[in-house]
Amino acid sequence: MKGKKTSESYCLGIESTADDFGVGISTFNGKILANIISAYIPPEGGIHPREAARHHAKVGNKVLEEAFQKAGIKPRDLSIISFSQGPGLGPCLRTGATVARALASYLDIPLVGVNHCVAHIEIGKLKTGAEDPVTLYVSGGNTIVSAFDSGRYRVFGETLDVALGNCLDVFAREAGLHQRVGEPFGAVVEKLAANGKKLIHLPYTVKGMDMSFSGLLTAVINLLKKGEYKLEDLCYSLQETAFSMVTEVTERALAHTEKKEVLLTGGVAANKRLQLMIKAIAEEHDADFSVMPREFAVDNGAMIAWTGILAYKHGVVTPIEKSFVKLRWRLDEVEVPWVE
Repeated sequence: MKGKKTSESYCLGIESTADDFGVGISTFNGKILANIISAYIPPEGGIHPREAARHHAKVGNKVLEEAFQKAGIKPRDLSIISFSQGPGLGPCLRTGATVARALASYLDIPLVGVNHCVAHIEIGKLKTGAEDPVTLYVSGGNTIVSAFDSGRYRVFGETLDVALGNCLDVFAREAGLHQRVGEPFGAVVEKLAANGKKLIHLPYTVKGMDMSFSGLLTAVINLLKKGEYKLEDLCYSLQETAFSMVTEVTERALAHTEKKEVLLTGGVAANKRLQLMIKAIAEEHDADFSVMPREFAVDNGAMIAWTGILAYKHGVVTPIEKSFVKLRWRLDEVEVPWVE
């Protein structure tokens, strides 16, 4: 394996699974030197993969330059390049992978393909000090309850259809809620929910250890269109129902694994109500509760850089010819030799 003979080793990570193009730079000791993100914000509706990919291609150079400037290093100082290889939106993943391959080839340094979901867990452990947690990862694209067992992160429960973050986003768009710049739809729903008083009965769907949010979303949109309830009460009821579902599954995973830590991460982790609910079940099971700071809970390049380092230190390298993206690369398909 080739690497730079410098006093300090660095990895640059590229994140491009969905609407964010992120570049992070980390030392091999886990010090994050830069974490720059440029988000694609569609003029209306949800994410259009090709438009998002176009945005990533357009801002790529600028984000890279900003990351190097923030980190105070030059491209030649890098030891490895890592990139989000999946899961995610094809055009977006391919854009990030192309940049990563070009950099690794030009600098003649190793390339490491990283699983996006594993990266969320690893940056969570790095930043919170959690060692072996049950992780609830909730974002616009993923809703997964996982924990480490026998060489891999096992999925104890997941969404069977839409992700929790996407459920909140779609409802917010249907309700005509407006975001401020940099403010996610989930935060707008959270603010309105704080003023809700009436808990409206909505479909609560937990099947075994898996969750389904599509029926809940359809029902709350139908009630919204009827106009019989206050928007604040609908937001409050949507949150309470959806969060109760993920809390139930997380608690069951905690009881089953008997782990002593719970980690909450992903974009939806910023929600204070969800934090309170997960913290409550952690305390009931005498487990430590950790929540990721928003900078590292959202999709970001730093988590890709750090996970790339962990993989590389354990001999995992991705040859250029095998660096194709994996749109449906599951968390539990990835071997993680760096975890004891």
